Amino acid sequence: MVAMIPEFPVLQTPRLGLRQIVRADQPQIFLGLSDPQVTQYYGIHYETLESTSAQMDWYELMQRGGTGLWWGIHLAERPDVLIGTCGFYEWEQEHQCAELGFWLLPAYANQGLMRETCDAVLGYGFRHLQLHRVQARAEPANLASCRLLERTGFQLEGILRECERKQDRYVSLHCYSLLRTDAAAVVYLKEEPA
Repeated sequence: MVAMIPEFPVLQTPRLGLRQIVRADQPQIFLGLSDPQVTQYYGIHYETLESTSAQMDWYELMQRGGTGLWWGIHLAERPDVLIGTCGFYEWEQEHQCAELGFWLLPAYANQGLMRETCDAVLGYGFRHLQLHRVQARAEPANLASCRLLERTGFQLEGILRECERKQDRYVSLHCYSLLRTDAAAVVYLKEEPA
């Protein structure tokens, strides 16, 4: 049974807003997913604005099919300008499990913004989607993402050795998980302030 979300959930943090990604955001999605600093460890890279329409289709298909939710991240005072994205994909509702993914434009890195985003998204996932398990994968060399996952309470479960091919090489992935029963998840289960 697919859980239907009647209205896309808008999330707020002290400095950010998280909203639905719409077709008008395609130039900003392209800006991020064509930037070598963003895509160095990301599974996707687009060379043209037009080719980014495949990514826009993916966001829509996930939401419509009940297999994920993906938010556009913006500064609180600039809802029209996305600075990154974060969300759940491969949402298996029967098993209450989803994968977490994210990216942020380099100009906004190292300011705690992605931690703020992940806290909001994880809180929504555990409280409203009733997730039991959230998993994430990151290349071992992607130290920023690995540290972020560890700071948000994820535990390293193991390494998928050379499981993906990128250009002319194989890459390994660290596998992380956070369960709603983990002590670190208690912050995400607290009720939202009224």
